[in-house]
Amino acid sequence: MEMIKTPAQLQEKVAACSACLDGKFKGEDGKRAVVLCGGTGCLSSNSAEIREKFQQVIDEKGLHDKVSVNQVGCFGFCSQGPFCKIFPEDTLYRMVKLEDVEEIVEKDLLGGQIVERLLYVDPATGEKVQRQDDINFYKKQRRIALHGCGTIDPENIDEALGFGGYQGLMRALTMDRQDVINEVLKAGLRGRGGGGFPTGRKWQFAYNEAGDEKYVVCNGDEGDPGAFMDRSILEGNPLAVIEGMVIAGYAIGAKNGYFYVRAEYPVAVRRLRIAIKEANDLGLLGEHILGTDFSFNVHIRLGAGAFVCGEETALLNSIEGKRGMPRPRPPFPAVKGLWQCPTIVNNVETLACVPYILREGWEKFAQYGTERSKGTKVFALGGKINNVGLVEVPMGTTLRELIYDIGGGIPGGKEFKAIQTGGPSGGCLTKEYLDEPIDFDNLVAKGSMMGSGGAIVMDEDNCMVDVAKFYMEFICDESCGKCTPCRIGTKRMLEILTKITEGKGEPEDIDALKELVEVTRNGSLCALGQTAANPISSTMTHFMNEYEAHIFEKKCPAHVCKNLMQYKIVKDQCFGCGMCARQCPASAISRTDYVAPGKKLAAMEIDPPKCVKCGACMSTCKFKAIIKE
Repeated sequence: MEMIKTPAQLQEKVAACSACLDGKFKGEDGKRAVVLCGGTGCLSSNSAEIREKFQQVIDEKGLHDKVSVNQVGCFGFCSQGPFCKIFPEDTLYRMVKLEDVEEIVEKDLLGGQIVERLLYVDPATGEKVQRQDDINFYKKQRRIALHGCGTIDPENIDEALGFGGYQGLMRALTMDRQDVINEVLKAGLRGRGGGGFPTGRKWQFAYNEAGDEKYVVCNGDEGDPGAFMDRSILEGNPLAVIEGMVIAGYAIGAKNGYFYVRAEYPVAVRRLRIAIKEANDLGLLGEHILGTDFSFNVHIRLGAGAFVCGEETALLNSIEGKRGMPRPRPPFPAVKGLWQCPTIVNNVETLACVPYILREGWEKFAQYGTERSKGTKVFALGGKINNVGLVEVPMGTTLRELIYDIGGGIPGGKEFKAIQTGGPSGGCLTKEYLDEPIDFDNLVAKGSMMGSGGAIVMDEDNCMVDVAKFYMEFICDESCGKCTPCRIGTKRMLEILTKITEGKGEPEDIDALKELVEVTRNGSLCALGQTAANPISSTMTHFMNEYEAHIFEKKCPAHVCKNLMQYKIVKDQCFGCGMCARQCPASAISRTDYVAPGKKLAAMEIDPPKCVKCGACMSTCKFKAIIKE
C-alpha cells in the first residue's frame, strides 16, 4: 500500500477511489453489484451467510466477472432486514433469507426481472416500492453523522476515501487551529452524547490550556437500553469518526486520541481496528500527516459495559485503569482530564459530524435544525412502532413526523401513549407534545431530554408505573455507588415502585417518591444520579392517574402488573376447544357446565388462585375469548 504524503497524493487517491465507487453504483465498470447489510442486526439474521451464499451461487454460474458481492454498514431500517441491494438499478430487497439467494440470482441477475415478493410494501397504500429513497422511512432523513453507512464497505478504506473521507481534514490542515475551532462554533454543533454542550466551546477550553500533552477521547460507551446509534456509525463508516478525532486533535494541539468502546460491540471494534490500521498504512495517521508537522496517533480501549462510564470523568478513570467512577468537577476534563492533561471528550456521533462541517462548510451544516440546535440527530427508534430502526433527521423535526411519517405509526392500530426520549435519563412525552419540534432545549423544557438518541415508543398496553420501575431497575444496577443520594436514593425509589406495582402501595408513597426525586436530582455527584429520577417525575406528571389506580384501586389500568390483574375467559365467546387448558402450565383451567348459545361444547374457566399469569392461554386462544382485567 503506497503511502500518502501530500495533499496532492491524497486527491489523486480520492479521485481514483471515487471513480471506482461510481463505477459500482452506476455500473460503469460493466458489472452489477450485490450489496448486503453488514450491521449487527442483519448479521444476527444470517447476513454474512447470505453474502457467502451469493458469492457461491455467482461463482457456480460463472458470473464472477459480471457481478460483485459487497458488504456495507447498517441500512437503518432494522425491522425489515436483512437487506440486499442490487446496483446499478438500485433495487432494494428486504427480509432476505438464505433460500432467496438462488431466486434473486436467477430471476434478477440473470433474467433481469424484479423479485416482487421481496420488495417493501407500503402499509398505507399497499404498493410495492423498488428503490430505497422512495420508502417513507427514508424520505425525511438527512444523513450527516451516518454519511456512508449503508453505502460503503466499512472494511475498505478506498471506499471511505471515495465517499468524501479525509476531505475535511485536508482542509483543516490548511487552516489556523483557531479557525478550525471557529468553524465548529459557527456550525452550532452541540454534543450528541446527551448533554448538548457546544462542541466548539469545549475545544476552545482545551486549546486555551497550556501543556505539551493534550488528548482527544471518543466516547463509544453507548449503554442506554435500546440505543445503537454509535455502534452503527462505527460499524458503517469508522474512518469518518477517526477523521473527526484527528481534526479535533489538530484543533486543540493534541497528539493522541483514545477510542473508548464497550466490548459488547465486537463488530464495531473489529472494523475500527481495520480502519486504524489502513489509515496508518497509508500515512493518514501517525507522523507528519499529509506532509505537515502535525502528528496524531489513535488508540483503542475496551469498556466492560458499565453505564456510568458514559459519564466522561468515569470514562477517563477507566482508561487510566481505575475503577469507573465519576470525579468531582471542576476541574473539567478540558482543563484536567486524562492523566491530568487537557482533554476533550466527544461521543461517536459528534465526531462523525465534524468532517462534514470542515468538508462542506459550517453554513451547510447550520442550514439544518433550529436556532439553538443545528444540524441533524440520529435516533434509535424502537418499542411499539412499525418501523423499528436507526433514523437521522434534521433538528426541529416534530415527534409526529418521527413516529408516524418515518416510524410508520403504532402496530395493530393501537393508540399512542408516550415516547421515552433520552433513555434512562430522559422522560416520557405524551400525545399533547406530538407537534413539538425535537431539539435539545425544547425537550428539556417539556420534561424530557435528547440524551444520546434513544426513542422508545409506548402504546395503550404499556403501564407507565411499570415503565418507571424498569428504568429504575437499570439505574440501580448501573449506579457506581460513589455518592449516597444516587446509591441509596435510587434503591429506595425502586423499592417504592416495586411495592406499588405489587398492589401494596400506600398514599404516602407518592410524597416519598417526590421527595426522593429532588434528593437524587440535587445531591448526586454526576449526571447518572442527577437524571436518574426523570422517568419517575415525568410519568408522575403525565400519568398520576395510573399511580393512583395502583395505590387506591389496586388495579393496573394497562393490565401489566401481575399482582393487579387476572385472566378471564368470556364464556359466551368460548368454543370449548380446550386448547387453553392444554397449554396451561399450572392446570388452572377446567371445563364448566355452561354451553354458550350457538356453541357445541361447554365453556372453559380459569381458577384465579391457581393461575400463574403467564399468558399462555391468551396467546393460544384463536377465538379471542380470553381477556385481562
